[in-house]
Amino acid sequence: MNPDLKSVIELQQVDLKVAELAVLIESLPAQIQTLQSQLDDFIHAHEERKKRLAANQKERKSLEGDIEIIQGKITKHKDQLYQVKTNDQYKAMLKEIAGEESNIRAIEDQILEKMMEAEDLQRNVQDAAARLEGEKTRVASEIKRLQDERQADMDERERLQVRRAEITAILSDSVRNLYERIRSYRTGTAVAEVRDGLCTACNVRLRPQVYNEIRSSDSVLTCESCSRIVYYLEPPPPEQVEGNDQSAGAAV
Repeated sequence: MNPDLKSVIELQQVDLKVAELAVLIESLPAQIQTLQSQLDDFIHAHEERKKRLAANQKERKSLEGDIEIIQGKITKHKDQLYQVKTNDQYKAMLKEIAGEESNIRAIEDQILEKMMEAEDLQRNVQDAAARLEGEKTRVASEIKRLQDERQADMDERERLQVRRAEITAILSDSVRNLYERIRSYRTGTAVAEVRDGLCTACNVRLRPQVYNEIRSSDSVLTCESCSRIVYYLEPPPPEQVEGNDQSAGAAV
């Protein structure tokens, strides 16, 4: 195979891998941010439940204070029962006491609801507190893994960029310029294999004469349809394929 053609094939492999690594490297910060946001949301929800539990306890205390005030009124009214002069005043005082007692029952119902809510909140707070350190450890470990992965990808990209410079240095100016020109306007690939008479990049069947020229020539040629640099690889000999099949059968 023409040395330039061999080098430009490798060059494309390097460029494709560099592009793949670039996507991974750019995506990792977002993944890290997502993990951190998940932990922040968990902590925020935990803090909100703790605040709600504290508020619940404050509300219950306030309601209990209201009951104490009403009970004081009832005690005062009961003392006043012995001071009333008429039967109507006595009945009115009893009615007022009954009303205050009804208010106490309503407040007690509210306290009961607050107590039930507090049980749920307390359970959730305890569960979250038990999970919090584990969540912090998990997220820190995952972030560390992603950061290490990103650094490894950056190191690999740097190595490939060095290799790219080495390849482009040995390419002839004409082939290098051709490759870069095609690559500038052809997304995906600038070099394509020809197989069974087809350009594997654009899937257009080549003219028999062109196909034969690509197979037999040692020159750097391009596809008439998509203008990509094309190359042909001889398929493995039939006996080698049969030998591989037999080996696979024996292994089974």
